[in-house]
Amino acid sequence: MSNSKLIALLLSAASVSLASCGTEASVDRMQQTQSTPAPANARTVGPFSVTEHGTFAEPWAAAFAPGTKMLFITQKAGAITFVDTPTGQTGTVSGVPTVDYGGQGGLGDIAFLPSQANAKLDRRTVYLSWAEAGEGDTRGAVVGQGTLVCAAANACRIEQMSVIWRQAPKVTGRGHYSHRITFSPDEKYLYIASGERQKGEPAQDRSNNLGTIVRLTLDGKPAAGNPFINEGGITSQIWSYGHRNILGLKFDAEGRLWDLEHGPAGGDELNLVKAGANYGWPVVSDGDHYDGKRIPDNDTRPDLAAPVFGWTPVIAPGDFIFHSGNMFGKWRGDALIAGLKTKAIIHLKMGGAAPVEVGRYDMGERIREIVEGPDGAIWLLEDGEKARLLRLTPS
Repeated sequence: MSNSKLIALLLSAASVSLASCGTEASVDRMQQTQSTPAPANARTVGPFSVTEHGTFAEPWAAAFAPGTKMLFITQKAGAITFVDTPTGQTGTVSGVPTVDYGGQGGLGDIAFLPSQANAKLDRRTVYLSWAEAGEGDTRGAVVGQGTLVCAAANACRIEQMSVIWRQAPKVTGRGHYSHRITFSPDEKYLYIASGERQKGEPAQDRSNNLGTIVRLTLDGKPAAGNPFINEGGITSQIWSYGHRNILGLKFDAEGRLWDLEHGPAGGDELNLVKAGANYGWPVVSDGDHYDGKRIPDNDTRPDLAAPVFGWTPVIAPGDFIFHSGNMFGKWRGDALIAGLKTKAIIHLKMGGAAPVEVGRYDMGERIREIVEGPDGAIWLLEDGEKARLLRLTPS
């Protein structure tokens, strides 16, 4: 592909507001990223033909810029790289905010507005999440909005990044940020998963937003119609609460919101998220504490929202998709889950009275992220320092 054609594709990506800054570590990790001009020889894994498309340092999330075949990949230390998936050519994104890197923290999710798929656009809105340092060895997740400008074949930049939401309060520790981002199907609302930061009890206290899913306008204000809007303050942001560590947040084709969250020692959960519902953590769980201390099961508290599907032993999910294309035949509408502990793709058949696990496909490495491409192919990112980007098509 010529540079002029590639620039034209990149110019279709545009606007973002964020508040975080790049670190020297992020630059080093950005330089470690390798470009693969053509995929390696395909291998077969279960129902998939798998090709490799380069490696990345601690990738966390990925998203295709709507209307393009450009896949944007966040890396925890604070770098964003994009891949022209037909050619394998890579580019870098400047203007990334400074992140508090360590443990489970760093640069997190990336999301684009589907309505900005017009290929003539040279700017588009972008949303990022990351861990932000606070006072006294505290930190918390934030979400920023900015404008992505792509004016060259191998480089984009983020302009006017500003923080529009923060976890509150900031607390000690470096775990359970969650900070997944999604939009309502009508694109009126922004939903953010806010983990309970390994603190437990705040998930039952609606005076803070830890252990919640929040529902906001696209510029970060509490959305009208939120279940606790009349209570004001942070409480007015909350859509649901009693969550632990949400690593997947998606709407299905029917417009229903689902979350996928880590349990403790057992009890990973797929939840159908409803306004005002309390999902029980840490009061109930189908898992136990890591030290063996028992937690009452979900069915002991019918007044609390129970998971629609659960796993014990855990799968340790990375993210998930509802497959929407036709490339995998009868899988349309099914959930495909990236498994960290299981090193697998977990396949749930949806649409019946309850989800049913119908497949578990061993990928041989921890899977951090799963994304559906514009043509219906499935893209995976492994977890870790030299994580491969994989494209899956039917074998």
